[in-house]
Amino acid sequence: MDPLADVLDLSRVHGALLANVRARAAWGLELPQNTGASFHAVTSGTAWLRVERREPVQLMPRDLLLLPSGIAHRLSSEPKGRCRPFDRSMKEELMTPEGDLELGGHSAVTTFVCAAYDYDLDVAQPLMGPLPHVLHVPADPVAGRSIAAIVDLLAGEIGLRRAGSRAAAARLIDLLLIAAIRRWAEQQPDAGPPSWLTALRDPLVGRVLALLHDRPGEPWTLERLAGEVHVSRATLARRFTDQVGEPPLAYLSSWRMQVAAQRLKHTTDSVESIAREVGYMSEYAFNRAFSRHRGQPPGRYRRLTQAA
Repeated sequence: MDPLADVLDLSRVHGALLANVRARAAWGLELPQNTGASFHAVTSGTAWLRVERREPVQLMPRDLLLLPSGIAHRLSSEPKGRCRPFDRSMKEELMTPEGDLELGGHSAVTTFVCAAYDYDLDVAQPLMGPLPHVLHVPADPVAGRSIAAIVDLLAGEIGLRRAGSRAAAARLIDLLLIAAIRRWAEQQPDAGPPSWLTALRDPLVGRVLALLHDRPGEPWTLERLAGEVHVSRATLARRFTDQVGEPPLAYLSSWRMQVAAQRLKHTTDSVESIAREVGYMSEYAFNRAFSRHRGQPPGRYRRLTQAA
């Protein structure tokens, strides 16, 4: 089982192309806060990223930029200067029906893709929570070859406009999200803050996470988990807690509640069957655990979230 794939599936993440931008210096684009995640891939030229209370960062060809919390930001040809809001009036004036946006004057050209990710805000915290507000993945001729290949494919799909190009672009945008998360996790220092994402690098902890994700309904104990991966209970507890930030059974409890919340929102399965699926033989015990985790019993949670 693949814990990252599990969390992506549970969060119902999917990308959508917002605009293919062709900008001639001097230009500036102001993008507002949104409820999902913002994403940009530079396909040619350079641009400057500007986020309030941060130093400007220059983006180069094939760089990726992910803003998991969708914070407001600016992209421009220079590190300073005015930016025009990316709003309805701009779209009506400058955007073609195919999603192309022409900006700026008559100097050097930069092209980049603007995309957005929608996800289930209520169950996506394990995925988006550990990530920084601004995740810049610079192009790397060695480690980033696979990312560069995806960016090139994306630019080709958008540029050629063949049948199915919009659907193909959306799939490639999803791939770039996975690539950005992988790169971030791989580059975190060993002494950095604990996180299940970075813990996937650890062979032992990664195997335990896979077991918990693969079989959340099993009556796991620390002793049983330790037996599965052939280490002592003390070794497992210490290493898992150091890497993930919480003990194995606490992580399991949270993961069960994430799975249960997704099932309650998006299926018509009974509370009793969902309770059994995530390892509770008693619906009463499940109700208590869910209420502690979510602040309300599962029945009320289902009614409110489905109504919303």
